[in-house]
Amino acid sequence: MRDILETLDRWCATGTRFAVASVIGTWSSSPKQQGAAMAVSEGGEVVGSVSGGCVEAAVYELARQALETGETFTEAFGVTDDDAFAVGLTCGGALEIFVRPVAEGQFAQWSALAAAVREGRAATTATVLSGASAGACLLVRDDAKVTGSLGERDLDAQALARMRPLSPSGPHGLTATAVLDNEVTRESLPDGTSLLLESFTEPPRLLIFGAIDYAGALAHLGTFLGYRVTVCDARPVFATPARFPDAHEVVVDWPHRWLGGARVDERTVICVLTHDPKFDIPLLEVALRTDAGYVGAMGSRRTHEDRLRRLREAGVDEMALARLRSPIGLDLGGRTPEETAVSIAAEVIALREGGTGRSLTETLTPIHPLRVSASLNAYQRLRAARQRPGDSARDREEIRSANP
Repeated sequence: MRDILETLDRWCATGTRFAVASVIGTWSSSPKQQGAAMAVSEGGEVVGSVSGGCVEAAVYELARQALETGETFTEAFGVTDDDAFAVGLTCGGALEIFVRPVAEGQFAQWSALAAAVREGRAATTATVLSGASAGACLLVRDDAKVTGSLGERDLDAQALARMRPLSPSGPHGLTATAVLDNEVTRESLPDGTSLLLESFTEPPRLLIFGAIDYAGALAHLGTFLGYRVTVCDARPVFATPARFPDAHEVVVDWPHRWLGGARVDERTVICVLTHDPKFDIPLLEVALRTDAGYVGAMGSRRTHEDRLRRLREAGVDEMALARLRSPIGLDLGGRTPEETAVSIAAEVIALREGGTGRSLTETLTPIHPLRVSASLNAYQRLRAARQRPGDSARDREEIRSANP
């Protein structure tokens, strides 16, 4: 969802109606996680994705239908369908999609959500999934500012009591949720109202120490991946915003001193690229005592061995040293700053998601992580209770043509 909010904000500003299709349930090897979203404007413009291309044409038609009728839809697609191959979901999984039309009355909530994410604030939305109020939306930010309503004061109060940040910890202490996506859960209120809660946490941080060309490439890639990027170096001639235009902030300070006062959590990535002992050792002493999910340091294997010796002499214990990823990155064989940045980012992702870092042709594990968010029985009940565009032979042929 995060990746489409700026476009949705632009549509709201121009008074353009749109429909949003969100992944609210997955089963087995689904191509997208919960929270992934695609939007269709009243003019036919499309932004985002719910399946990596598999069922986009069918979801597009549902979105167009939602815009025409003003109704919401909850639909399922998966390999148990007779026409699964017609819509293109051949990966072996299943998706549950919620489609909601957005008109002028809800523009304020969507613009407020876009602004919160843009400012790096945490926010949670509650959307009614079914019934007369289906599609009604309520937003609360981390500063307690509330926008929108579910239609009734009591309903709003019950929803607000359940709207909390959602941040399950993944392997190795890093959040096992793609940083570009929002986290999704469902809640049922006492009166039977079913809510979709979407939590947008503040972005994770990438802290890069050493104002060198490798830092510039890593800052660019880190921003692309959704991190809030800081570049820090004690040398003011090198640590300038002009040299690092992709960084959110550039700090001139001794790295260990600045890091000692910085906010670090389990989603934080720390990359030490200085490979200079007078910077590295005091910095890594501080870094390895934080809760950072990833601490990596650049340098040769000889530099690494010398670094370990110095850290031991400084009193860093073996358990802390075991957290250090050095030499930094995966063995991709690259040499350029850009290739090195890809290597570092690949190691961060593999550690966060529990990946092996090996070629997929050499592994037998599912390509898409197995994250069950809806049981197969629930999926089958949902599918049996609904029919979607594509059940007729003509519609199947149209969808097949749109998904070669």
